[in-house]
Amino acid sequence: MNPTSGFNSTSKTFHSLRPPIHLPPEETPLSAAEYALSIHADHSPWPDSIAIINSSTSQKLSYSEFITRIRSLTSYLKNVTKLCKNDTAFILCPNSIEVPILYFSLLSLGVVISPANPISSESEISHQISLCSPVIAFAVSKTCHKLPKLKHRAILIDSPEFDSILTMSPPAAATTAQRDLEKVTVSQSDSAAIMYSSGTTGRVKGVVLTHRNLIAVIAGYYPSKQERNSPTVMLYTVPYFHVFGFFYSFKSIALSETVVVMERFDLKDMLRAVEKFRVTELAVAPPVVVAMTKSDLTDGYDLRSLETVGCGGAPLGKDVMKVFADRFPTVDLWQ
Repeated sequence: MNPTSGFNSTSKTFHSLRPPIHLPPEETPLSAAEYALSIHADHSPWPDSIAIINSSTSQKLSYSEFITRIRSLTSYLKNVTKLCKNDTAFILCPNSIEVPILYFSLLSLGVVISPANPISSESEISHQISLCSPVIAFAVSKTCHKLPKLKHRAILIDSPEFDSILTMSPPAAATTAQRDLEKVTVSQSDSAAIMYSSGTTGRVKGVVLTHRNLIAVIAGYYPSKQERNSPTVMLYTVPYFHVFGFFYSFKSIALSETVVVMERFDLKDMLRAVEKFRVTELAVAPPVVVAMTKSDLTDGYDLRSLETVGCGGAPLGKDVMKVFADRFPTVDLWQ
C-alpha cells in the first residue's frame, strides 16, 4: 500500500491512512442506540447537560429527560403497540425533538427505521413503502394523510397522545432488573435502517444499513473527541431523514453534545439560533455554506461562538471554501 495515498496496487482500492478505530467484537449483541448511550454514560464529563433544544420554541431536554423518554416510548411500543424485532417503521416527519427519541427507541427494540422526506408525494411514498414493507408509521399532522393503511395505525408525534406516552411514569414494578430481563437482543449485523437514494439514476432505491454500520461511524468520531470545558453545541440544519442527519443524531448523543434542532432551514433563523444558543458547530449542506459567504445577514448576528462548520451531501468547490475562510477566519470548515 502506498503510504502517502493509501492506494493498493493489487486490489486497485484506496485505504484510509487513519489508524484503525476500536470497535466492539462483532459477535457481541449490541444495538447502535445502546452503543451511543453507553459511550455517553461512561465518558460524559457533563452527565446531565442539555441534550436537545427546539430552536423555534427554546424547549430543552436534559440528558436524563431524553433517556427517560426513550425508556417510556420503548415500553409503550413493545407492550402496547406490540412492535417486534425486525419489524419496519416508516417515518414521515420533519426535524423535531421527538425524532431522535423515536430513533433510539425503535433501534433498541430491533425495529428497522425507514425515514422519508416529509414533502414527498403520495406516489413517491407509496413506492418507498413498497420497498421497506413497514408495519407501522410515525408522522405529523401535516403528513399523515399521505400514508396508506398499515398493520398498525399511524402514530402522530406532534399529538398530545404521543407527548403523554413520552412523559408517562414507568410502572413501579419496572425495576432495572426487569428491564434487563425484557431487553431485546439485537445483533450488530441486524438491519438498523433503510434509507433512500436520491433517484439520480432510475427510481429511488432502498439502502440497508446495519447496526454495525452506525456503530463504526460513532466509533470513528469518539477517539478524536477533544477535551472541552463545556459541551459542543451542534445546530442541525440537515434533515434527520437524510443519512447525514441520521448518522449525526447518534454521534451527537454519544459525544454528549447539545443539539439545536431546526424544523426547516431558514438562513436568518439559523443565524439567530447560533447567536441565541451560542452554537459552536453547524451541520449543513453546501448551499448553506454558499449563502453564508454571500449574504449580508451574517453581519447582523454575533457568530463568535462558532468554531466548526461541517458540510456534507455534496462536494464544496475550492473557490467557495476560500471565500468562506476569508470571511470567517476563525471557523474551521470541513467536509
